[in-house]
Amino acid sequence: MAELVLGPARRMSRRIRLVSSAGIVAAVLLAVLLVPPLVQLDQQAVDLAAKLRPPSWEHPFGTDDVGRDLLLRCVYGLRVSLLVGIVAGLTATVIGTAVGALAAAFGGWTDRIVMRLVDTFSSVPHLLLGIFIVAMFRPGVGPVIVSVALTHWLSTARIVRSEVLSLRSRPFIDAAISGGASRGRVIVRHLLPAVLPQAGLAAVLMVPHAMWHESALSFLGLGLPTHQASLGNLVQTARGSLLAGDWWPTLFPGLFLIIPTLALAGLAGAWRERINPRRRSELML
Repeated sequence: MAELVLGPARRMSRRIRLVSSAGIVAAVLLAVLLVPPLVQLDQQAVDLAAKLRPPSWEHPFGTDDVGRDLLLRCVYGLRVSLLVGIVAGLTATVIGTAVGALAAAFGGWTDRIVMRLVDTFSSVPHLLLGIFIVAMFRPGVGPVIVSVALTHWLSTARIVRSEVLSLRSRPFIDAAISGGASRGRVIVRHLLPAVLPQAGLAAVLMVPHAMWHESALSFLGLGLPTHQASLGNLVQTARGSLLAGDWWPTLFPGLFLIIPTLALAGLAGAWRERINPRRRSELML
């Protein structure tokens, strides 16, 4: 009897988590798409007479150390961070999917050499390698995207490789090869479509990871220019205000970073349960 009650309760919990995560993601997308063109305010406008004002009706998130509206700055910062996360996450997923699929499909020396390269890159911390990459360019969105994309495709390559290795022993692959299909045709027509759900899940999980990576680089002063609004820059510039007791310039950019990433993780968890029913049934036990 307890299991019958627990099952519907868990299903309801998952449904609530999915709906709330989707609602937050939708609100974030609407904010970053509609607020800049609809709100005719300059997010760079300086008003020293209104600096470091606490949250109020006029400024719901307060103002920063030079009087700029913090809500508008957070929306613009989230827009930049989300752009970096989506582009870098998709690029890293494409690279990892291609590398993992080719390594597993060709096998032999190709597989061993590629995976040794993956292990070599994995031995270097992501942040350290990312700092090395962005240090070679001027601060900007492009170098940050390149840095995140080139340091985050390794896990996707491993996942796709393991999936392709398991698919190579399936009867439909043997039938395609026996029918005269070339190796390239087998990869494009059979193997890649079969791993697309896993690759899509990896891309969704990569977006919040890339957002945190961009924020870390910007916080260290190596990501975006300091005058450009990004969540990492907002937190970095608010350190002095926090030490002086002004909490809002640090709290709200941090929430704008944490809440969307948790929502994306919730959507990724629901996707994982959907494409892996066996894992979902095990969780129900």
